[in-house]
Amino acid sequence: MEIVIIRPPLVYGPRVKANFETMIRWIYRGIPLPFLGVTKNRRSLVAIENLVDLIIACLIHPAAANQILLVSDGEDISTAEILRRVGMCLGKPARLFYMPKSVLKGLMVMIGMSGVYQRLYESLQVDIDLTEKLLNWTPPIRLNDSLQKLADNYLNEAHL
Repeated sequence: MEIVIIRPPLVYGPRVKANFETMIRWIYRGIPLPFLGVTKNRRSLVAIENLVDLIIACLIHPAAANQILLVSDGEDISTAEILRRVGMCLGKPARLFYMPKSVLKGLMVMIGMSGVYQRLYESLQVDIDLTEKLLNWTPPIRLNDSLQKLADNYLNEAHL
């Protein structure tokens, strides 16, 4: 039996839920967010279309057998940059302000959101070099294009 394990980071796309949807809603509504200083971390993301494309590639490419493969959009960006790009796609600037990391961490720990703090401030990068070389695969949809589709879907849905 041949198996393939695909390890994605945060998967997003139209009708995304949880924290990503909350972030989109806050940006759209113009809520100020304390993430202006979160520029040194790097986050890997993967659009659902890119994940599905890799799954298809694994089904047909013999080199995928018995591999553990990482997948992403191929561009790692900071939390602040994610917020800025989503805002640009929504046509609403992300209203970011600076709050010292220690203050925000303390507040989030006090209200039981230390996991959210970690996801926003820490890095989580995946290296897709092996996946790209082994399968001759590259993410077909660029990060900005995927974020635009996400924003367009949000604007067309009843989230407003």
